Amino acid sequence: MLAMERAVQVIGQSSAFLDVLERASRAAALDRPVLVIGERGTGKELVAERLHRLSPRWDQPLVVMNCAALPETLIEAELFGHEAGAFTGATKARAGRFEEADGGTLFLDELGTLSMGAQERLLRAVEYGEVTRIGASRPIRTDVRIVAATNEHLPDRVERGTFRADLLDRLSFEVVTLPPLRARKEDIMILADYFARRMAAEIGWPDWPGFGPEATDALCNHRWPGNVRELRNVVERAVYRWEREGPVDRIEIDPFESPYRPTPMPTSSAESARPAPPPPPPSEAALKSFEPQARDFKSRVAQFERTILANALEENRFNQRATAEALGLSYDQLRHALKRHELLDQR
Repeated sequence: MLAMERAVQVIGQSSAFLDVLERASRAAALDRPVLVIGERGTGKELVAERLHRLSPRWDQPLVVMNCAALPETLIEAELFGHEAGAFTGATKARAGRFEEADGGTLFLDELGTLSMGAQERLLRAVEYGEVTRIGASRPIRTDVRIVAATNEHLPDRVERGTFRADLLDRLSFEVVTLPPLRARKEDIMILADYFARRMAAEIGWPDWPGFGPEATDALCNHRWPGNVRELRNVVERAVYRWEREGPVDRIEIDPFESPYRPTPMPTSSAESARPAPPPPPPSEAALKSFEPQARDFKSRVAQFERTILANALEENRFNQRATAEALGLSYDQLRHALKRHELLDQR
């Protein structure tokens, strides 16, 4: 069983963030399911813990299950438990997460990764308050509040037929959508200062000298696709690497940036022999959005290349690996092109 026992650190003063906290706090008192939506690193697990700690179940277990961390063959056994001999390797009976969370809260992280079979059994457990261990013939009554989290838009999954509409209806009594860090810019330096002070104390600094102007500018102007988790890593790395006196004034966003970075190797001899597919022709949208303001040939080509890259990023939802594949480039080639046209942080 994985239980969350740390103190909740919820930091921020932006109106978008405070509105979300207020919604979560109001929902906490009701014994109903809550769905927490947000990009990676936005703090979905902290909101789940807040929902539990402010609920009447605060003194009962808060059990966590990351649905993406287990192979599909084991998810149902983890959720509902199993009897001895139910499958190969099941040498003794084991309670599932529903039984462990009886009387408390079950937090299902990465809900969208559940298979359709697991979704069907989860729906029954939520609907009737009963679970049946794998290999058992009788159901077990449980009293569990469900809090689930995902970084996907589940209604789209329902439209595509990969998520059950009835399960979504059952779990979405309240939906709390967390704003990304780029939508709460006034919180960036508050969070950065908090993480920096904690790191400075950890490595034995006598006091925290603050950030210099260059570091502050870099922190405030990055788009933070990894949100608060990425910010924490960047800040802590900057503090521990700083060996000068005075305010920390050097920020390295990408820890992999290096002139000696290895180039990707082909996965097989067949793949290495296969020529790269030709890049697709520019889309109609790219051609329409291109307005050659520059007069010389070189500038026009550069402007057109930037337009193609920007449109390809948007069409692939800013997934750089998917964009590289769509354009027939390697990942490194795309990264160099994006850096050359100042599109690395575009989203």
